[in-house]
Amino acid sequence: MTQAANKAPVSGEGKRARRIVRPALTGRFSITSLMDERGAVKVDDVAEAFSMSKAQLADTAGLAREVFQKASRRDGPKAQSRVREMLEIINLVQGWAGGAAQAMAWYRAEPIPAFGGRTAEALVKSGNATAVRDYVDHLATGGYA
Repeated sequence: MTQAANKAPVSGEGKRARRIVRPALTGRFSITSLMDERGAVKVDDVAEAFSMSKAQLADTAGLAREVFQKASRRDGPKAQSRVREMLEIINLVQGWAGGAAQAMAWYRAEPIPAFGGRTAEALVKSGNATAVRDYVDHLATGGYA
């Protein structure tokens, strides 16, 4: 890879150009780094951090693809709750998964035997995030899968 390919995108033109700093998930992340000062999840940052479109993020959280198109729906309790639940589970798993990207892969694809082979993603979509958090906590304290 050339050195030019590693450079961050530049915003603007001429002397006023500045680098755009984007969140990256190289290793562990903190949920608070993806929230604003009010405690609301910054959906754009979450989507970018996991290299997803907002439509893909909505699908992953079990929301309609259009939810993130308007601020009133994006900041609504259902959307915020679902994305926060997803981030909490990924945060719990990332330590033993090997990082945030691997935790997202586990969240989306790994069947959980205790839940009939359903994934954490499917459980959160159906409103069972608490059961997934309890399961992950159980594993973290030395319980069996």
